[in-house]
Amino acid sequence: MGKTFYEYLMTQRDPNSSEPIANFAQAAFFDSTFPKQSHDYAELSNYLELNGSYLPSMDIFDAAFRNYQETQGSIMK
Repeated sequence: MGKTFYEYLMTQRDPNSSEPIANFAQAAFFDSTFPKQSHDYAELSNYLELNGSYLPSMDIFDAAFRNYQETQGSIMK
């Protein structure tokens, strides 16, 4: 089934970057309750709406999830 969203997000982690997705990945790394096994947009979005105070905008999650889906699509081909 490919990588989980969390596994993808960890490939974007860069503590020295100021890019929003890198910052999101860094914060998710330190979030011990992040749904690490999820592939599901709705589950992840709901979690972040309730618990993602470190995410300044859900637009960052949406962009990261689109990128994740694109990488999953290229793996499936």
